[in-house]
Amino acid sequence: MTAPALRAEADRLLGHFTDRGASPFETAILQPAETLLDLYGEDIRARAYTTLDPHRGEMMLRPDFTVPLVQHHMTHGADPARYAYAGQVFRRQEDHPDRPAEFLQVGYEIFDRTNPAKADAEVFAAIHDALTPLGLTPSTGDLGILGAAIDGLSTTDARKRALKRHIWRPARFRDLLNRFTDPPSRPEAPQTDAPLIGKRTAGEIAARHKALAEEAATPPLSRSDRETLDAILALRDTVPTALASLRGLARTMPHLTPATDRLEARLDALSALGIDAQTLPFQTTFGRTLLEYYDGFVFGFSRGPGTQPVATGGRYDALTRLLGDGRAIPAVGGIIRPDLALEAAG
Repeated sequence: MTAPALRAEADRLLGHFTDRGASPFETAILQPAETLLDLYGEDIRARAYTTLDPHRGEMMLRPDFTVPLVQHHMTHGADPARYAYAGQVFRRQEDHPDRPAEFLQVGYEIFDRTNPAKADAEVFAAIHDALTPLGLTPSTGDLGILGAAIDGLSTTDARKRALKRHIWRPARFRDLLNRFTDPPSRPEAPQTDAPLIGKRTAGEIAARHKALAEEAATPPLSRSDRETLDAILALRDTVPTALASLRGLARTMPHLTPATDRLEARLDALSALGIDAQTLPFQTTFGRTLLEYYDGFVFGFSRGPGTQPVATGGRYDALTRLLGDGRAIPAVGGIIRPDLALEAAG
């Protein structure tokens, strides 16, 4: 595809979002790395290009627009607000060298505390309508349901925090879940007279030994809790059928009820906007390998299994709390890849 065609498609999509009342947002290509490293730790280095500025410190080529947009809104934005943007983002592709490291991204974001379910539906519908002629396959999920299920487990807060920390790392999550369900019969005793090596202090080592001892003394997850969590992880159906299944699971795990209520409200809001929600696919674990700031509704549009998504999005309420120094506002957004949209169009 030619550069003019790509730019024209990005402009078309941007206009589609600004016609819905979104304000155009622009931000620098070179972003401070500190915020992203604080949010995601060193994992972000595997996905981003970094450099060192003698005056500004470590900087990063913009890996997406959402973090700087949230920073802008929490400092300067009114409530409610809608934003749209279009520009280059940069991602290292160590695992997929055939994919571009630099590409255009067009996005639509809503900050609105009045009706989160309606905002979810509006973002999904805006992207759905922009891509309707392409015949793409939609996918939806809700990471808030998995988070609610973890909160409902009859176990320690430390275990719940560990599971939540690894929601976006399915293999590690499964390893932890197995260990909490079937712990080793004889945990290895910590070595208390080892020499100090590296940067950890004696106090930090002692605290780690104490945490390991407390973990070893914690009873395993109950069979009921594990079966409920496994059923949630395996849930894959249409939204209405998934909702009915979750209502049944909530009878044994009441913590699921608020998240299930949000799913039902979103289903109604999607239907009100003309989306055929009765046949919309739903998978509880969809989105677990997307960006780590999603914590609720997630969605995507693709050409089929195994293909790169043309569009993705989701809710990221917790991110606004982190970047707003404790102040939070419900927020949801999504992006479209113009290059992949053009490829899908043939």
